[in-house]
Amino acid sequence: MNFLKVYSDKFREVLMAILPEVKKHYGMLKFLIDGEWVDSQSSIINTTTNPATGQIIAEFPTATREEARSAVESAQRGFEAMRRIPLRERAKMLFDMRQKFEEHFEELCRVLTQDHGRTIGESRGSVRRVIENIESACSAAYGLVSRNEHLDELANGIDMWMTWEPMGAFLIITPSNIPMHAWSSFVPYALAAGCSVVISPSRQDPVAAEFITRVAQEVGWPKGAINLIHGGREINKYILDQPEIQGVGFIGSTDAGADLFAQCGRLGKNSSINGNGKNMVVLMPDADLEKSAIYLRQACFGMTGQRCLGSDNVVVIGDIYNDIRERFGNIARQMKLGYGLDESVSMGPYVGPSGRDKVAGWIDLALSEGATMVQDGRVIPDELRSGYFIGPTILENCHIDMAINQKEAFGAVACLMKADNLDQVIEWINTKTDLGHSACIMTESGRSARKFAREVNVGNVGINVAVPQPYAFFPLGSKRRSFMGGAKSRMASMRLFLDEKTVTARWV
Repeated sequence: MNFLKVYSDKFREVLMAILPEVKKHYGMLKFLIDGEWVDSQSSIINTTTNPATGQIIAEFPTATREEARSAVESAQRGFEAMRRIPLRERAKMLFDMRQKFEEHFEELCRVLTQDHGRTIGESRGSVRRVIENIESACSAAYGLVSRNEHLDELANGIDMWMTWEPMGAFLIITPSNIPMHAWSSFVPYALAAGCSVVISPSRQDPVAAEFITRVAQEVGWPKGAINLIHGGREINKYILDQPEIQGVGFIGSTDAGADLFAQCGRLGKNSSINGNGKNMVVLMPDADLEKSAIYLRQACFGMTGQRCLGSDNVVVIGDIYNDIRERFGNIARQMKLGYGLDESVSMGPYVGPSGRDKVAGWIDLALSEGATMVQDGRVIPDELRSGYFIGPTILENCHIDMAINQKEAFGAVACLMKADNLDQVIEWINTKTDLGHSACIMTESGRSARKFAREVNVGNVGINVAVPQPYAFFPLGSKRRSFMGGAKSRMASMRLFLDEKTVTARWV
């Protein structure tokens, strides 16, 4: 029977395709300014690589201040055009954009895998989330009607009404780990509101950023409604300083976000700053162990652990520790590393060498502090050494006061810990880190689940789910240092792009 299973698995692996790349090399990337893809005049040229192979797949410039200023001026003109487009026409353009993304679905997925490193299955899930955000933005556009309020005869001869108006041009900064998903967490909603954007993507996967923006442009948005430049932190700060820019939508590290949040405070500008997470999965004694081990694989090793909704602290309560340790370890050992366009691969590389090396450093630090190895992902096949790989890693004999259990490692590293009871775990979540992104519990007890959901001070709670990913029409509800600003992302970002206006009128 075991022989048949092994044979079946190998046969299935042979049948899975190694998908072709959209392009081997994408050339010199351009900027989108005033509706045109233009060459940069910058003398600073960077390269981006395929994380699975280490091979260069594109070159891209760092924008000059003059080019950044041109993008801002374009966005201001784009805003003046966007605010004149009737609501129904904006909504139709969003519906048309959704269709364009369906038409380019497979290309988007392959570009994302090639530029970021995730598996093709993970890319398909991510692009599906992009389309969900566009659908949600369509709903948000029509939702503007119900947001407005009108009251006749509020006082003798006085009517009053309140309307929501688009604010203007916004800076959108996307991270390396979710270059397309983060784009869709803000851009469609800005367009739904009647605003314009200057997009500044991560310098680690600029091909994905350009490709998704090109698809969006096929709809025919007004010139300047969408602009894209490759800049970096200093250019981002310069853009945010410009008087036409009304605020920023950001997903990335808490430290970088805090700088932008402080800048918005000085300038009196709006912000949605979404930062790091340090998330925990709790297994209660009554948890379904077989399902929990599968959930842990997704929570800890999905997207190579490079996501704020992932978890790297795994806390076990009761006498199930040895069982879950064995099941989880077996699953980790069965995962296949490789280029994500190979459909048989279950985990890809890190997006860049610095991310890989940082995770290796966290592993070394944890071992020096007394952790021991259950599954060592640092042993890599020779044929993968040109890429940025570390395999799934499981540590045990960890304790909550170790550095790796309090800071986000941002990698496929799971730290097994034991706890005495649920109250102790809730205390750890609420006091041992200043981050409040996510937390999950595996249990069959409604009492335990309810207590956990009510008492943990995080914004996203999972009950018998591995990754508590809200759908697009819900906000990403992070708390504490995981979020700064006045509006959460996704559907809630409409509050970032809109402002209220009240009118009081007397005609009698």
